[in-house]
Amino acid sequence: MEFNFNQNKSVIALLGAGSMGCAIAKRIGAGKTILLGDVSEKNLEARAAELRTSGYIVETHQVDACDALSVRAFAQKAALLGPVKYFIDTAGASPNQAKPEHIVKLDLIGTAIAIDEFAKVIAEGGSGLVISSQTGYMMHIDPEVEKLLALTPTEKLVELDYLKKDAVVNSGAAYIIAKRANHLRVRTAAATTWGDARARINSISPGVIVTPLAYDEFNAAGESYQKMIEASAARRVGTSEEIAAAGAFLLSEEASFITGTDLLIDGGVIAAIESDRYSLNIR
Repeated sequence: MEFNFNQNKSVIALLGAGSMGCAIAKRIGAGKTILLGDVSEKNLEARAAELRTSGYIVETHQVDACDALSVRAFAQKAALLGPVKYFIDTAGASPNQAKPEHIVKLDLIGTAIAIDEFAKVIAEGGSGLVISSQTGYMMHIDPEVEKLLALTPTEKLVELDYLKKDAVVNSGAAYIIAKRANHLRVRTAAATTWGDARARINSISPGVIVTPLAYDEFNAAGESYQKMIEASAARRVGTSEEIAAAGAFLLSEEASFITGTDLLIDGGVIAAIESDRYSLNIR
């Protein structure tokens, strides 16, 4: 059955079909084409079915977010479907899911690749959103290193001494560096490639948000997360729907004067760390 006879529908490209990304897509997806991209074909099928049975128009594309050619093909498919007005990137692996080198490859370099590729296809007036993490605020990085993380061409990032295996000593540190780099790459893109395309891009840094994948972290480091929640001002976890509300705003016309910034949504965890209410132990 045909649910939408309108032509030239705006396209939402979602890279990483997880709970937070799909919640944002639901918020803004009515009357638009949602293109889901994920490395797992099984996950794509499940997420697409969930959205379609709720009345959304959905296309899927299997994509490896670590591979530049794969991400380029995903971006090109989005452009073939119609004007790409929205791009959402949630692809990533958490510290207890991957080794340091994979986190750097996926969460840092993979995100930089996606930002570059979607700058080429985003429509004028379009907007992008990278889902980063509160951990991007958990380590003070030397300003010279931050400049390198922000301005080094994406294809040269792998050559940075700071990101080599012997420098990023564990998954926790790799994750923090990757998420800080997300903030920096978004800020640079907003002023360069995305700005030149007359489009906006921002990031969101969620705190402890309960999703199915988050349980991998809870099971591995539950005590640490429990202390973090207790020390926060909100004294609770967050939900995907709360992230979706903020994401929908940043992608909307109401936020048309906001670009190149990061919105921290952590219930006060970083405030607790900065105020010495909570002592962070980076694993």
